[in-house]
Amino acid sequence: MVFNSLVFLVFFAVVYGLYRVLPHRGQNVLILVSSYFFYGWWDWRFLSLIFVSTLIDYVAARVIDDAGDNRRRRRIAVGASIVSNLGILGFFKYFNFFAENLAALLQAFGVEVSLRHLNIVLPVGISFYTFQTMSHTLDVYRGQMKAARSFLDFAAFVSFFPQLVAGPIERAARLLPQIQQPRTISRDGLESGAWLVAWGLFKKCVVADNLAVLVDAAFGAEAPTGAVALLALYAFAFQIYCDFSGYSDIARGISRWMGIDLMLNFDNPYFAVNPKDFWARWHVSLSSWLRDYLYISLGGNRRGRGRTYVHLALTMLLGGLWHGAAWTFIAWGAFHGAMLVVYHAWAERYAPKGTADSGRWLWPRRIFFFQLTCLGWLLFRAESLGQVGDVLSRIFTDFAWDAQATDALAALVLFCLPLWLVQLLQVKTGDLLAPMRLSAVPRAALCATLILMALAFGNTGGGAFIYFQF
Repeated sequence: MVFNSLVFLVFFAVVYGLYRVLPHRGQNVLILVSSYFFYGWWDWRFLSLIFVSTLIDYVAARVIDDAGDNRRRRRIAVGASIVSNLGILGFFKYFNFFAENLAALLQAFGVEVSLRHLNIVLPVGISFYTFQTMSHTLDVYRGQMKAARSFLDFAAFVSFFPQLVAGPIERAARLLPQIQQPRTISRDGLESGAWLVAWGLFKKCVVADNLAVLVDAAFGAEAPTGAVALLALYAFAFQIYCDFSGYSDIARGISRWMGIDLMLNFDNPYFAVNPKDFWARWHVSLSSWLRDYLYISLGGNRRGRGRTYVHLALTMLLGGLWHGAAWTFIAWGAFHGAMLVVYHAWAERYAPKGTADSGRWLWPRRIFFFQLTCLGWLLFRAESLGQVGDVLSRIFTDFAWDAQATDALAALVLFCLPLWLVQLLQVKTGDLLAPMRLSAVPRAALCATLILMALAFGNTGGGAFIYFQF
């Protein structure tokens, strides 16, 4: 069940109608039941994974909370949570990948092995809800919050359907209290939620789904020209941004209608001027999770400059692996890790007081870093590392402009122009809800443009979101 489908529209209409008339505890029961129904619509068999993960972390957090000063008991409980959750995630997501690569490594040394390839189906959203439920146990272990006492409230927090399968990855300290306390649905929440839902659907159904046709054709073609390949790479940058941020916008909008405020997951990342700035804007819920629970746990910047660089690189490498069991994702993580290391080394030497993030040469720096970001997206989108080399070779050796390139450029501009204009407004005002605050005439013009483009080009087929595969 996806947001951009008639099935979800009917589902949410029924759920929301009941939600508005139920008391607080009844709302939480409804959240839990409807969330399990929402997830089970895809494959009911995998509901057991959510339940098991929920139960493990609920019990582990309770044990940690009740253990007091018993450090051994606390460590056993948090260890059980980490091993269990990562074990489930590792089996479903990485078993075949590691088995295949281990077999290849052994064969390279002359050891013949019989590879057992399991027919494993990757559960939708497992990477997201696994990290979300673990955050509760880790925060309780660190003394940053008390363990949830109500299993109903905790299970509703883990499975909250708007952000269950593609985030944002909410922290227990932020979302759980909103589940535990009675909620108020305000006029501002309804209005801002409506904008987020509408804008998110536009980004997904108009921009992302139409650019996907261009991107898939270019990456699937035998030999597109370098010009087409480059334009397809730019198109993919906006496809994946609009697809993923569109989902986050819809999730945040629906949640606001329910009186719940989800964290901001995207803040115009293509206006970033350096890799540090980019990861403060792109998939913020994941980057902050990796920072707080992995980078800092490794030692962060507390063990000297060299170790800091190692921790940065390792965190991003594992962040790439989080996205999928493929060398392309690992290479993408390594690429961003290398950029972070280089940037931090440069800033420490030439801009120790933070002037690296000043406004000097702002647009040239944005444009330059966008090129680097797109180079990273090539690693992310390519089917193999070999295809990465092939695409780069064509861009630099066969950059022939033809009719196909002209069509690709026209499609890129047509579908992205409203996006760019809205983003410029948001960046200029520093307000992501700035389109809502326009005067009557420009607001009407914007709405008319979005509606007409949705009617003319909108995909009504309910295509899946890219990040469902992660």
